[in-house]
Amino acid sequence: MSRAGLVRLLVRGPPPCLLPSNALVCRPPPSLLPSSQATFSSVKLPSCPPPPHTVRERTLLPQHCSRRHLHCSRARRMPVEGYTAEERGVENTDSYKVYVKDSLGPISPFHDIPLRAGTDTFHAVIEIPRWTNAKMEIDTKSPLHPIIQDQKKGKLRYVANSFPHHGYIWNYGALPQTWENPNHTDEATGCKGDNDPVDICEIGHRVANRGDVLEVKLLGILAMVDDGETDWKIIVIDVNDPLASSLNNMEDVDTAMPGFKEATREWFRIYKMPDGKPENVFGLDGAYQGPEFAAKVVEETHQFWKQLVGVEEPAEDPGKLSVSCVSVEGAKEALSREEAANMLAESPVFAAGAELDSSVDTWHYVHLQK
Repeated sequence: MSRAGLVRLLVRGPPPCLLPSNALVCRPPPSLLPSSQATFSSVKLPSCPPPPHTVRERTLLPQHCSRRHLHCSRARRMPVEGYTAEERGVENTDSYKVYVKDSLGPISPFHDIPLRAGTDTFHAVIEIPRWTNAKMEIDTKSPLHPIIQDQKKGKLRYVANSFPHHGYIWNYGALPQTWENPNHTDEATGCKGDNDPVDICEIGHRVANRGDVLEVKLLGILAMVDDGETDWKIIVIDVNDPLASSLNNMEDVDTAMPGFKEATREWFRIYKMPDGKPENVFGLDGAYQGPEFAAKVVEETHQFWKQLVGVEEPAEDPGKLSVSCVSVEGAKEALSREEAANMLAESPVFAAGAELDSSVDTWHYVHLQK
């Protein structure tokens, strides 16, 4: 095959829907690639021996295609420069964890990443990539707060697919250095906080990776009440997304992405119904509030976080939460860089796990049944 033909095959690959679930990415040497090429289709090329830096990566599929396996490498660089994520343990098991690191080593994505990225932008940590089902979350009760898969009655949790949705319909995650205070009753919902960082739905075109740190802008907010607790859902977009400059509020989202607001609210309303739970309800009559309202919620929950880790008074009782910080000056509990590095080193190394059971892909219709 000619050099030009090889480049075309490596760069374009076959149509995504035709790819096998265990497809590998074989990157050519940089000298063979056009400088503008940044995205690869996954493809097996047995005749192309992988260079040392080759890793297995996610196959990005259109929404209508079957998704069997999404995977991120053992260590990855972030969209926000200076951060990386490292996978440890066996994927699809309770030993699997994703640690976030800065240039000096592992840190807490709950406490050590600054909330603000710029004057009007914020950092966000992605826990669950779009179109996936594994219920991943920041482990708020463990030092370094790795991203783990939630469990219920000893079994790993997967969000059910309520027709026509499959998995999460956005990149889902949290704002660092925020805390929904379980001792505070919110005026908008009449309920206390859920004891977690504030949740975000990132609506850009890119399917993120677990542990990605993004710089985002606020677009709006939804006041969800989950099991009697306030559970804010902030709608954000990655500042690097092509639509970011034109989206400033939920009205702009409605113009550029008709139906998206309604689909998002409906997803949150019904997503627990296949598990036999009632539909979720919303404060503020289920109406989206704008970015100014969202910013007030962010600032309030950031203040609660400051009291949680002890950098401001009055201090809040953390209960079972781990408040140890690696790089927060003045925090009441400090974790040294050496201790943090040892924790990461002592965790099991990454290993590929078994394929997910096909039941994870089942569609459910309970929300449509009278």
